[in-house]
Amino acid sequence: MNAFIREIVWALPWAWLVLPLPLLFYWIVPPITVANDRALRIPDVSDFSELSNNTRVTRRGWFGLLLLAAMWLALVMALARPQSFGESTGTPVSGRDLLLGIDISVSMRESDLYAGNTRATRMAVVKQVASQFIERRSGDRIGLIMFGSQAYVQAPLTFDHQTVQHFLAEATVGLAGRSTAIGDAVGLGVKRLRDRSESARVMVLLTDGENSAGVVEPVEAARMAAESGIRIHTIGVGSKGRGFRRSEIDEETLQSIATLTGGKYFRAHNAEELEQIYLEIDRLEPAESDSDNYRPLQELFFWPLGVALGLSMLWLVLRLWLRKPSVAVSDTSVVRR
Repeated sequence: MNAFIREIVWALPWAWLVLPLPLLFYWIVPPITVANDRALRIPDVSDFSELSNNTRVTRRGWFGLLLLAAMWLALVMALARPQSFGESTGTPVSGRDLLLGIDISVSMRESDLYAGNTRATRMAVVKQVASQFIERRSGDRIGLIMFGSQAYVQAPLTFDHQTVQHFLAEATVGLAGRSTAIGDAVGLGVKRLRDRSESARVMVLLTDGENSAGVVEPVEAARMAAESGIRIHTIGVGSKGRGFRRSEIDEETLQSIATLTGGKYFRAHNAEELEQIYLEIDRLEPAESDSDNYRPLQELFFWPLGVALGLSMLWLVLRLWLRKPSVAVSDTSVVRR
C-alpha cells in the first residue's frame, strides 16, 4: 500500500491552490443578517427549556459542515487528477521492416500441396505457414502486399501482427486478376520500404508462377531495391508430382531478384518444405531482443470524484432530515395573552 501511495503523481498539482477557497470566501463575504422586525416574538419560552432539540441541531450542523469539507477535498483531489504508474513493461522492438509479398493469382487455387496427410490448395498452405511465421516475428513491423495482374497493399507496416494475420486470412485468390505481376509487386515493396529510416528492410516474395503482367520488369525492380538497401528473399511454391498441373515458375528470375538484393531463393514442393523455408528466413533475419521499456499510466481521478458524489448525496439526505420538525407542538399548547 505504501509503495502504491508513493507511485501516485498529480497531473494538475496547481489545482490544490483552490483548496482554501471556501475559507477565504467565509472570511471575506459578510454574514447575512435577518431584520429584527421579521423575527417571531415569543413572550415566554420557559416551557421549552427542557427540550434538547437545540443540541441535536448543533450536532447535525457540525456533521453537515464536515461532510461539505470532505466533499470539497475530494473534488479538489479529483481536479488535481491523481495518476499511478504501473510496473515497467518491455516491448520487443527489432527495428526491422518486413513486407510479405504473396501471389494470389488463380493458379494459387491448385490443390497440389499437402498439409500433413490432407490435400490442400497452395493458398491454404501458404496462409497457414505464413501466419505462423508472422506470429514468430516479435518486434518487427510487418506488412502485406498481394499481387495478381495488379499489386496492392493488403496491410501496411505495423506492429499489430494480429491484424496482419486477419488480413492474410481474408486474402482471396483471383481478386487481383488471373495473371502474375512479380515486377509490380517488387516495385510496390520498394516504394513502401525505401523511405523507412530503419536499417533492416526486408521483403519476402512468394509466387507459384512467372511474370506475365504489370509494367515493371522484375529484374529492374530488384535493382531499385538493391540501390535502396532492401533485401528480398524469394520463394517458388508448387508441386512437380504426377497428376498435377506442372508449375510454371520462373526460377531464374526469382534467383536473380534474390541475388541482386543480397537475399536467397527457395523452392517449396510441399507444406513441410515451406515451413522449413520460413524457419530459415527466421535464421537469416533474426528477431532482435532489444525492447522499449514503458510504464502504463492509470487515471485515478474517478475515485475521489465518486467519493464527492457519495458525500453530496449524504449531505442532501441530511438537509432533508433537518427540515423535518423534531418536536410537534399542538395548538392547545399556546395560550394567547
